[in-house]
Amino acid sequence: MTHGDDLFVDGKWANGTGDEHLVRDAATDEVVATVRLGERGDVDRAVRAARAARPGWSATSPSERAERLTAMARYLKDHARATSELVSRENGMPIALSRLANGYAPAAIFRYYAGLIGDLAFQELRPALSGGRSAVERKAVGVVAAVVPWNYPQSLAAMKLAPALAAGCAVVLKTAPETPLDARVYAEAALAAGLPPGVLNIVAADREVSAYLVGHPGVDKVAFTGSTAAGRAIARTCGELLRPVTLELGGKSAAILTEDLDLEVFTKKLLGVCLPNSGQTCHASTRILAPRARYAEVVDRVSDVVAGYAIGHPLDPKTQIGPLASGAQRDRVLGHIASGRRDARLVVGGQPVPGPGNFVRPAVFADVAPDAAIAREEIFGPVLCVLPYDGLDDAVAIANDSDFGLAATVWGGDEGDALALARRLETGTVGLNDYVIDFAAPFGGVKASGLGRELGPDGLDAYLVKQTVYGLA
Repeated sequence: MTHGDDLFVDGKWANGTGDEHLVRDAATDEVVATVRLGERGDVDRAVRAARAARPGWSATSPSERAERLTAMARYLKDHARATSELVSRENGMPIALSRLANGYAPAAIFRYYAGLIGDLAFQELRPALSGGRSAVERKAVGVVAAVVPWNYPQSLAAMKLAPALAAGCAVVLKTAPETPLDARVYAEAALAAGLPPGVLNIVAADREVSAYLVGHPGVDKVAFTGSTAAGRAIARTCGELLRPVTLELGGKSAAILTEDLDLEVFTKKLLGVCLPNSGQTCHASTRILAPRARYAEVVDRVSDVVAGYAIGHPLDPKTQIGPLASGAQRDRVLGHIASGRRDARLVVGGQPVPGPGNFVRPAVFADVAPDAAIAREEIFGPVLCVLPYDGLDDAVAIANDSDFGLAATVWGGDEGDALALARRLETGTVGLNDYVIDFAAPFGGVKASGLGRELGPDGLDAYLVKQTVYGLA
């Protein structure tokens, strides 16, 4: 079928002017829809609409913006079930996770920022050292290019849209070609909430057009989630233009299992922490660090648990491992697994599942050296590495010996010991005996995992600039 009305620009639906693109069901490979992607001219129209709308939107009161965001949150929640099912068809995410990540989380994020701006002081008077006062005002940064990937399209979009709109920015949301359909719900929510035309614009486009948007002279800030390679290219462009940018990039997170670990606690949460969305998750703890005295026990138990996961259609509530998002992604993961077999011992899994769809049996590698490629490169698939360590100093050294620094988890020990260990890790976030993102706290990484923070008040600050007026009496 042809989807039609593929872009949302200046408050109206429009067809893209680019090539036709087939959106396929990740589980069956059937064509779900045919869309026309956006071209440079479509980006130009979207940016013009955003620039025209931004002054009026920025001039509205925080309370009015909060009302609009709250109305959008209601719409997103009311349509959460249909949206999450659509995303599962697009990218293969198991529906149990998709209902949270693509259904209810976006509504919760919008509600959070609606509440936050109601209590925020956008102007502050400060005593001046030379006498008198200075006024410091927080103002919207301007037009934002928000570029989101295919793995968590709804929640990652909300992490940019909600704070940007709350701050008074206008946005051009660039969606991935793999998941162009679900973003329509944001346009529908904007219309239902009475968001002024041009405040939110949506364009699905390929990498070349995305790069054009990032460097567009009408854009004031870029917010990007995706691969480290793409993030470096965006950083170069924004650096040359002196344009503010937030980059949430890749990861190769470590799960440190301590000597007094209750292994059952870890294995019960392993799916959600180490293999969420079949491993297609930037913060997944895919490096499992086990004390040498318990190494064989950990390898055996993790392998048994992973081998028992239910592989199936993503819309089946019992499915724990769904298909990868595309054939290209499946082939890329299988290539990493083939390479890993030359450096380590494949204990279980790692094979493609016969039949339609992009299924790969989750793999566990043992006897992995810290410098092996599978222990250092972001695979973005259902592949776990179990590494031994000798003492906590060694565990910290192995965990920190990574180009990435997005997340980590610490398992076992009392809270004080776990917190002390967490503080030694070079990561933006750490989970203790679990990993659950808190929308009210900053999320982001260090090193090759990115720049800046999303979520929490910090996420709102990313869309505000400060202006100081001197000389007040």
